[in-house]
Amino acid sequence: MQETRQNRISRLLQKELSLIFQGQTRQTHGVMISVTRVKISPDLSICTAYLSIFPSEKGEEILQNIQKNTSQVRYELGQRVRNQLRIIPELRFFIDDSLDYLEKIDDLLKK
Repeated sequence: MQETRQNRISRLLQKELSLIFQGQTRQTHGVMISVTRVKISPDLSICTAYLSIFPSEKGEEILQNIQKNTSQVRYELGQRVRNQLRIIPELRFFIDDSLDYLEKIDDLLKK
């Protein structure tokens, strides 16, 4: 039962975070941020979001900027999901480099 609730909340948070980042990246041209995966702790207090950032050269800089503004992102998330969740989880962001890894493997296999 608990696992089903975690999955539902993870999907909700992934959708809302992606909409938040989509709205923020409209202001900066040439940058795209997508939320690839969201994990939530069993007590629903910590949300770990994995971000795929394009172009990947700016990834570290953009991630640092997002981490500085985590409180603003959490506030906006709270405004969006205040009717579904009682407590808004603490947000943690990490870069999802699985696409870069797959691209590197493809290049090695082609050689």
